[in-house]
Amino acid sequence: MKLETEMKVELSQFGPGQQMSFIRGTDLFGYVGIEAVLDQMRRKTMKSGFEFNIMVVGQSGLGKSTLVNTLFKSKVSRKSCTPNYEEKICKTVKLHSVSHMIEEKGVKMKLTVIDTPGFGDQINNENCWEPIVKYINEQYEKYLREELHVNRKRRIPDSRVHCCIYFLPATGHRLRPIDVEFMKRLGKIVSIVPVIAKADTLTIEERQEFKERIRQDLASNGICIYPQKEYDEDQEEHALNEKIRESIPFAVVGTDKEHQVNGNKVLGRKTKWGIIEVENVAHCEFSHLRDLLVRSHLQDLKEVTHNIHYETYRVRRLNEMYSAIAQCELELAPAPPVTQKLISGRR
Repeated sequence: MKLETEMKVELSQFGPGQQMSFIRGTDLFGYVGIEAVLDQMRRKTMKSGFEFNIMVVGQSGLGKSTLVNTLFKSKVSRKSCTPNYEEKICKTVKLHSVSHMIEEKGVKMKLTVIDTPGFGDQINNENCWEPIVKYINEQYEKYLREELHVNRKRRIPDSRVHCCIYFLPATGHRLRPIDVEFMKRLGKIVSIVPVIAKADTLTIEERQEFKERIRQDLASNGICIYPQKEYDEDQEEHALNEKIRESIPFAVVGTDKEHQVNGNKVLGRKTKWGIIEVENVAHCEFSHLRDLLVRSHLQDLKEVTHNIHYETYRVRRLNEMYSAIAQCELELAPAPPVTQKLISGRR
């Protein structure tokens, strides 16, 4: 009865002349091999690799480079791989990207880290987010141009920003006006994951109160952060994402130094009171951030970028193009012939 009900539901969803039935594995006459498609996809992905582009935004001194290095356990930040790098405050917001090919257990990933030096470092930070918005839209435009070519590439290079990590200073108060304005504007075009930088400067109680205030500010200002509720596809995904939403913003600590703790080497920061273990959930929430970005939601971040943010940009740009073409055709069209009126006089 249950199977018949499911089949009726499926059949009612299709138009006339179309039928669909649900066949379980137990109803098959023998092994077909449909499950082998997963192995095919895995082999293809391992052979070609994939791309992941991450942007880090925040004022100087919040440990952006250190955190990115800690996330991927390698020197991937611009600061780490630039010889004779000098830390200086930029007069304007400039964007720099650096790419690396990372391989782990046969899986290749082209990682691009986009840094935003100069953001939030000036006395007057008005419109300091505009270069970042411009950069993100330029990557969408570049991808759209490749798609519109008559002879498209078999695989279009993807430079679109898949995730933006926004660093909040551990003030213990609330979101600053620059934080609100940035996330309100960027949340509409890219997936934002806010983090509390250098969270070891707060006590556990201060950290929880600060996180709660930030969540209140995000809700009251209508700021969209990843993962959004409206993109949850089923109950299982909703339950997983709900736990993440309850933890955001993640209170993180970054370091690339190892220390001995109970005979084991751990990543941590050494202080007078002890060692803050980066990957210990009792000390900070770095592990939650890493799991979100790499282990559980990396593919989803790419899909949200392509199906939501890029699609919104694509629709808008195509409408603009069609409107411009229609306007040109209207201007170039020949004027209609003037009807001559014959005025006949009385004879």
